Amino acid sequence: MNYDDDTKGRRILVVDDDRNLRKIIATNLELAGYQVVSAANGQEALEKLDDLQPDLIVLDVMMPELDGYETARRIRAHAGNARVPIIMLTARSEVEDKIAGFDAGADDYMTKPFGPQELLARVRTKIRRVEVDSSLSPLTRLPGNLSIEAVLRRRVAGAERFAVLYEDLDNFKAFNDVYGFTHGDEAIQLLASVTVDVVRRRGTANDFVGHIGGDDFVVVTGCDRAEEIAREIIADFDRDVRRLYTPLDLQQGFIETRDRRGTLNRFPIMSLSIAIVTSEQRNFESYAEIGEAAAELKRYAKSISGSAYVKDKRRR
Repeated sequence: MNYDDDTKGRRILVVDDDRNLRKIIATNLELAGYQVVSAANGQEALEKLDDLQPDLIVLDVMMPELDGYETARRIRAHAGNARVPIIMLTARSEVEDKIAGFDAGADDYMTKPFGPQELLARVRTKIRRVEVDSSLSPLTRLPGNLSIEAVLRRRVAGAERFAVLYEDLDNFKAFNDVYGFTHGDEAIQLLASVTVDVVRRRGTANDFVGHIGGDDFVVVTGCDRAEEIAREIIADFDRDVRRLYTPLDLQQGFIETRDRRGTLNRFPIMSLSIAIVTSEQRNFESYAEIGEAAAELKRYAKSISGSAYVKDKRRR
């Protein structure tokens, strides 16, 4: 059986005093590719937290001694597992019970009986949500490296052809040195905004925009849209970046800053380099190969004066 990348290596802790239900839940999760550890009560679950470090906890409410509410509260107080998603199970569907569960720290609530497909859907959704939230760039609120890696792994494993655009600002460090970090952040936010707007206009719902870090961004799209998106991102960025400079710097077309030796150097207005890597004429064995191909292309793009994009046309 082929498992989705969302399940590989993911650890689920199932906590329920009903042995049969515990077994049924564990079996369905294992068939989907998850690693499952079971606990018969809340205390046993708490004892397993440190060694397991689960990606998600399925927790029954009605258990003897330590019920699900108190177990959830103690999990939330546990430093290493304060953010692990918890799906609570209960035979009661009253609103008050659900409110009590959410107050205790639950992220989702399922009423018994439930089907295995519903459980798997909720588990998958909660794990993805945590990965996205923890990976978001605090500056741009775009998905970061964890999400980027997951998306690229899925594209490599899939059958559809795809293109990846790697964006990098030119002369950004000089701009940062002259204008300061606050204005540097504005330049990064500008590129993020331009990229997202263009992908919304020219892309589809399956396209993806991520923030690698600093002034580096990535777009995952279709092969047929890659160059159009790159051209439009460059056009919009070149138009809007001018508002980040003073009229004097714009008039002279450069900024000046001294290096460590005190030498005065001139740097042009910031431009944008984009490397386009596609699976149109080649197959990638891993997501790392995409990054390696892009690094070479980006060096070439940055050697071109002004904003430019370069597309990989090699076959393999």
